[in-house]
Amino acid sequence: MSEHSIGTRCVQGGYRPGNGEPRQVPIIQSTTFKYDTSEDMGRLFDLEASGYFYTRLQNPTNDTVAAKIAELEGGTAAMLTSSGQAANFFALFNICECGSHIVASSSIYGGTFNLIDVTMAKMGVDVTFVSPDASEDELNAAFKENTRAMFGETIANPALTVLDIEKFARVAHAHGVPLIVDNTFPTPVNCRPFEWGADIVTHSTTKYMDGHGAAVGGAIVDSGKFDWMAHADKFPGLCTPDESYHGITYAEKFGQGGAFITKCTAQLMRDFGCIQSPQNAFLLNLGLESLHVRMPRHVENGQAVAEFLESDPRVTHVSYPGLKSDKYYEIARKYLPNGGCGVVSFELEGGREAAEKFMKNLKVIAIETHVADARSCALNPATSTHRQLTDEQLVAAGVPAGLIRVSCGLEDKADLIADISQALETL
Repeated sequence: MSEHSIGTRCVQGGYRPGNGEPRQVPIIQSTTFKYDTSEDMGRLFDLEASGYFYTRLQNPTNDTVAAKIAELEGGTAAMLTSSGQAANFFALFNICECGSHIVASSSIYGGTFNLIDVTMAKMGVDVTFVSPDASEDELNAAFKENTRAMFGETIANPALTVLDIEKFARVAHAHGVPLIVDNTFPTPVNCRPFEWGADIVTHSTTKYMDGHGAAVGGAIVDSGKFDWMAHADKFPGLCTPDESYHGITYAEKFGQGGAFITKCTAQLMRDFGCIQSPQNAFLLNLGLESLHVRMPRHVENGQAVAEFLESDPRVTHVSYPGLKSDKYYEIARKYLPNGGCGVVSFELEGGREAAEKFMKNLKVIAIETHVADARSCALNPATSTHRQLTDEQLVAAGVPAGLIRVSCGLEDKADLIADISQALETL
């Protein structure tokens, strides 16, 4: 279905029911699957046949929805995970191990920053954070002999920096490693990183893909373009026999298009078990069916709110790539010609104290530890999602203490602006 438009893929991608089969994706709510012989099941365990034996590894509902996301991104294979955090961890740890090194943009979601900087460090994986605005020379200087991946977010949460995907991909490939891009905020409706050189894409499907705050989940998509065997010395997990799985060499058996996701499933999902439930995958698919309709409305509302905030003297700074005054306006026009998302970040005169008072007086926009669904919400990241960061790290991540992140939902933009206006009047 890759020849069809993005809207048609949102609605019909991944699932082609046969004659007399269910029109809606079936929920296969079963932990196990029955076989007639041990030999039949054995072929599945040996990865010699396709099929299902235990939902911790794979499930038909999940695979159907993952296939849709792969079609939307233009990838060759995909898998669902229990959360966006699990997706980012799996995508990185699938090619990293104790002694490896990662180069990552410093302007990323606070939870992901902590995952890489703290938790993966305990596993022996080192990281060098770089500015998303770094020059190629500066990016090159961050690489080491043991670097195994480069990571960034298309639109950073919540700083709203826009990644120069082509530049980051060019540098990553010069060092023989893949570029992994978290594409949660724009979704494939507004940006497809593979078209700009990225190799692996991740998503927190909890956000716009689900779109209704109903189901936590994540996804990993492989472009199928990175040649693992050409850099076999860097990626032994893919290019040498896996003794924990019958001596399979993933890159040889499944090629560029299938090696990454197969190893991620057979090894990491097997051992960590961060599977998305079939029920959540079903709900995710309902969200995907309207994604191409919802994203333009989110962008429209975000643009209107950003322009209003920019005109108010009590607001000291507004970050939104759709504003001509924004630092990332030109690069956003390149990568996000149809707009990015409905998330707007801004600072108030008075810093953290003013931010807290402003949010307490919102009536339509709710205070939530969430973003990117049908209902508008607001957050002060320094006291919530990024509270584990120091003040210096907050500044480096583009998230000063007084920053407010507003996620514009699908309500009428006039009502959102009126709500923000009355809250500003209380300051």
